[in-house]
Amino acid sequence: MNTAIKLVSYVVGLAVVFGGALGVGKVVGPVGAPPVEDHAAMTAPAESTGHGEHATEQAKDDTPGGLQVSEKGYTLTPLTATVKPGEPEDFRFTVTGPDGKPVTDYQVEHDKKLHFIVVSRDLDSFQHLHPEEEGGGVWSVKLELPAAGTYRAFADFVPAGGSGLTLGTDLLVAGDYAPKALPQSSRTASVDGYQVTLDGDLDPGQASKLTLKVSKDGKLVTDLQPYLGAYGHLVALRARDLAYLHVHPDGEPGDGKTKAGPEIVFYAEVPSDGDYRLFLDFQHEGEVRTADFTLGTGQTATAAPTSTQTPTATPSGHGDHSH
Repeated sequence: MNTAIKLVSYVVGLAVVFGGALGVGKVVGPVGAPPVEDHAAMTAPAESTGHGEHATEQAKDDTPGGLQVSEKGYTLTPLTATVKPGEPEDFRFTVTGPDGKPVTDYQVEHDKKLHFIVVSRDLDSFQHLHPEEEGGGVWSVKLELPAAGTYRAFADFVPAGGSGLTLGTDLLVAGDYAPKALPQSSRTASVDGYQVTLDGDLDPGQASKLTLKVSKDGKLVTDLQPYLGAYGHLVALRARDLAYLHVHPDGEPGDGKTKAGPEIVFYAEVPSDGDYRLFLDFQHEGEVRTADFTLGTGQTATAAPTSTQTPTATPSGHGDHSH
């Protein structure tokens, strides 16, 4: 046997020896070390119960609404390409379903099939609008954005046979803009001669009772009118990322126990510490008005300025409505 063949045979032999040793090492583990535990096998149930899929679904459900343009197969798609500041125009959009087709069948929630909320990124401008169906799954709404900047639009709806969803998309308005700092925390708001006070605290991870009391010219308002199936409608948005939170009113008009003011009670569950903007729509003497508040959870008692790295708008006011 020549030298080259001997070297090849020697290398092959070493490979076999070390390969076998490696295989044994994987089975028995290093010498003197405790046995390797298969944690996956230890924690896995003896038989599949579906909890793994449940956990994944629950994690998705825990994500606040409005942060995604698409969820559970539903997608919010604007059909209007540009919006000019200070000019009202017809803004059109559609929601497509898991089959890729525009959704045409919705459940009525709070007197409407779909609620459309538009806020500036600095959370100073707020509009609660009610689009009209044009047909074929297309919605249209008269929209006027007060100034240049970035806005967030939310479509809040319940597809027939499904669960409630809130999808969000950004609207960019070209032009010069100057971002505003988040308003300081306050429990009193004034709008058109009305004063609204807020009582209650936000406690992350659990339902927090919020009581809003309405008065006008120093007198308590006891004849509020129903609006969206309640004596008030409250939208809560988390500062910085604008997570949209569902806030549920306590009671409803005509149930025999819910009074038409001066107090309106809501239950809000916020997912984290931080600052939140609250917008209360209430109706009195035939007109809907909006009172707004900034409320922290305790760890962030003082509102921080909005980063100038994100385009925001300088709006001209609050509480525009379309009925």
